[in-house]
Amino acid sequence: MTQPRRHDRVSATPATDPAPTPAVTRVLLVDDHRAFSEALAIAVGSFPDLACVGTPTTIAEALAAIPEAQPDVILLDIYLPDGNGIEAIAGIRALQPGVRILVMTGHTDVDVMARAASAGASGFLPKENSIAAILDAIRAARDGQMLVDGSTLAAILGQVGRAPMGPRGRGADTTHLTVRERDVLDLMGQGLDPHAIAARLTISLHTCRGYQKSILAKLDAHSQLEAVVVAARRGLIARLER
Repeated sequence: MTQPRRHDRVSATPATDPAPTPAVTRVLLVDDHRAFSEALAIAVGSFPDLACVGTPTTIAEALAAIPEAQPDVILLDIYLPDGNGIEAIAGIRALQPGVRILVMTGHTDVDVMARAASAGASGFLPKENSIAAILDAIRAARDGQMLVDGSTLAAILGQVGRAPMGPRGRGADTTHLTVRERDVLDLMGQGLDPHAIAARLTISLHTCRGYQKSILAKLDAHSQLEAVVVAARRGLIARLER
């Protein structure tokens, strides 16, 4: 009798699907200090979940690069050769509405940070941070976290509370926020991250993120930080003094 060949045998072990490939966060570094941006680009590119998609040195170069680069996170210097980075945020968001913008700062000027927050920045990143801290901040911004510490947030809210409301501040009716959304918004105004808010309100992280997404839509805000700024201007949350 002929023995069955090895390749005719059927394995009893079921086939398994390969693990899904994690999404890659596309990062655009806008800074005119070549040594800094090139070193950071190398660091970003050394991780499988991150990719550097450009290192423009001016606002004009950044705006030209965005349509093709399609960044998820932008690290944006304030002082660039052709203008102020904060003033470029509106143009950046017009090209890429969902992008997370981290403003890189060499100092803690509350007025500058308040203007950046009002323009739609997701947070602030001290330039003296280590490479590891910057990479952590990129991932946190990608996940929608508000990158500003509690004392700085309190100072920003105090500053924006003294400024007149612009067209965006007057435009939308905010009375349609639900009670739970107001609870979440109050805790966002205290600088709590989604995990802490979920724990405080005894809700799931998924539910908390859903409330935050709804709050941003209702306040016409592009980031959690901008939502808190808009809410403070409209008297929806207390401005904390620290």
